[in-house]
Amino acid sequence: MSKQALEASCPADANVNKGPNQLLNLLRNKRVLNLISILSFLGIWDLLVLYGFAPLMPRPIEVVQSLYQMLIEPLAGKTIIGHVWISFRRVIIAFFIAAGIGIPIGVLMGFNKYAYAIIKPIFEFFKPMPPIAWISLSILWFGIGETSKIFIILIGAVVPVIINSFNGIRLVEPELYDCIRNLGANYRQEHIQVTFPASYPAIFAGLQVALSTSWTCVVAAELVGAREGVGFIIVQGMNVDNTAMIIAGMLVICLVSFLSSLAINYVERWLCPWKRTLD
Repeated sequence: MSKQALEASCPADANVNKGPNQLLNLLRNKRVLNLISILSFLGIWDLLVLYGFAPLMPRPIEVVQSLYQMLIEPLAGKTIIGHVWISFRRVIIAFFIAAGIGIPIGVLMGFNKYAYAIIKPIFEFFKPMPPIAWISLSILWFGIGETSKIFIILIGAVVPVIINSFNGIRLVEPELYDCIRNLGANYRQEHIQVTFPASYPAIFAGLQVALSTSWTCVVAAELVGAREGVGFIIVQGMNVDNTAMIIAGMLVICLVSFLSSLAINYVERWLCPWKRTLD
């Protein structure tokens, strides 16, 4: 008897097996797993608050209500959209300055051993210093205006850019150079065709880290003397003992940072279509 004839003779068994298979296929879907992860997190959070295991935490719905309130009612003259834009502007300015400074320094260190020998001791000495340690000096140098905040963010963002740009140049696979030399390429063509394209993924990885660090530093920068920005919202929530407002500000930072990272990923895929992903 053929396979089709056997399946036709046993329709009930086929329907019984179809249900579990569909469920398994659904659970293998990446977006479904993402949704389950988020809903589980929110559910556990809500249950912990409801049953008194986290008495100082607000419920997720209270955070949403706080976000909505800040969306329609200005705080210090701005809605939350205005405050996000102020923080975003500070981050983007510092990020581009960090990229403009860090990438050339890292590339120079990777190409030239004398530049590496000169820059490395100073860089290694200041590298472990947290950006927040510069707050006092930045206020003394630049006051409490925009410049001091951008300076603190810049200090945090430039370090990963330099490290990854240097490693991107230094760790190009030697086999790539052998291949292009066998094809008759000269020194200039080696670097244009191999060194820079091969270093792009590492440089973009540094930019990703720098962007995340920038959003970490903007909160620290706005905790001191700021009258606008997401960090200011968090400080206001702390002053009035409103944990929902504090967490709402934190979640907004996470969301904007996530969207910024997606933009960097998009640019990276456009410039480095050969890069392997872990999908």
